Amino acid sequence: MKKISTFLLASLAIYSVEAQSFIQAYQDRANMVSQTNITTSLQDFALLGVKKTGTTANNNALEWLKTKYLSYGYTVSQIAEDPFTSGSYTSKNLVITKTGTVYPNKYVIICGHFDSITGLGINDNGSGTSIILEAARILKDVPTEYSIKFIHFSGEEQGLLGSTHYANTVAYQGSNRVLDIKLVFNLDQVGGIMGNNNNTVYCDEDQGGLSTNNAASTAVTQELRNCTALYSPLLTAVDPAEDTDYIPFEQKGEVITGFFERIRSSYPHTVNDTFANTDPVYIYNIGKASVGALQHFAVATGTLGTYETVVKN
Repeated sequence: MKKISTFLLASLAIYSVEAQSFIQAYQDRANMVSQTNITTSLQDFALLGVKKTGTTANNNALEWLKTKYLSYGYTVSQIAEDPFTSGSYTSKNLVITKTGTVYPNKYVIICGHFDSITGLGINDNGSGTSIILEAARILKDVPTEYSIKFIHFSGEEQGLLGSTHYANTVAYQGSNRVLDIKLVFNLDQVGGIMGNNNNTVYCDEDQGGLSTNNAASTAVTQELRNCTALYSPLLTAVDPAEDTDYIPFEQKGEVITGFFERIRSSYPHTVNDTFANTDPVYIYNIGKASVGALQHFAVATGTLGTYETVVKN
C-alpha cells in the first residue's frame, strides 16, 4: 500500500472524452467482468491467510495465482516465476505474458502486489489482485497490438522489494533497457469501505521523481480517466503517484499510472482488512474501468470474437 497525499489535484471527472472514441467491443468486454468472480477471488484470497513475504502463506498465494491462470487457458510457457532475495526476505513475483500481434516486443504492464502484512489484505491488495485476474481471464484470447504482462509482485509491504528486483534485473540490467515498456498500470488498494459512497476512483499521475517522464504520465493518466468514464459508472480524480509498485519503473524513466481508492480505508495493515470491510461492488466497477483501459493501452481488436460471450451481472 502506498502512502497517499491528502490533497486533491483535480476536480471530479467533468471533462471531455473526445480524444478517445467509445468502442462497443471494449464495453462488451468490460461488461464481462463478473461480480461473482471478483467476490470469489476475494474470499479465496482471505482463506490463504496473512501472506507476508517469505512465508508459506505467501508461496501458497503464488501457487493459487498460477492455478488461476492455468484454468483460464494460459500455458506453462506464458507463466514465469521471478524469484528474488532482499535482505532476510526470499520470495517470488509471478509474471504472465500475452504476446501482441503487431508489437510483440513492446509491453503494457498491468500489476499489483499480492503480499500482505498483519491482516488478510483483502483491500490491500486482494482488490487489485482480483481485478488483474479478471482482466487476464477476459482478454486471454483477445488480439492486442501490444504485448501485455500481468505481474503479481511480492514484497511490496517491505519496501517494493519484488517490483524493485523486477525493474532492476529483468526490465533493466544496469543501465541497459531490456524490456521495451509502453507503460506500467498499477492497481493497489482499490477495495473501498463498505457503507461509503464509493463512486470515485483516484487515477495516479507521476508528478515527482524523474521529470522527464511526467508529461507522458499526465497524458496516459488522462487516458485512464477517459476510459473510466467511457466503460464504467465511476467518477475520477487525480492523485499524485507515490510509494507503490510502479515507482521502481518510474525511477528508470518509464511511464506510469494506476488506480487507488478515493476514500482511503484505515483497515489495511490491520487484522480488520477483511472481506466484510471492503466494497466488492466498487472493486467490480474498478474492474470494468481497468478492462476498458487495458484494452485501450494495449490496442485490443474492436471486433468481438465468436467465442466471446457477454456476462450480464
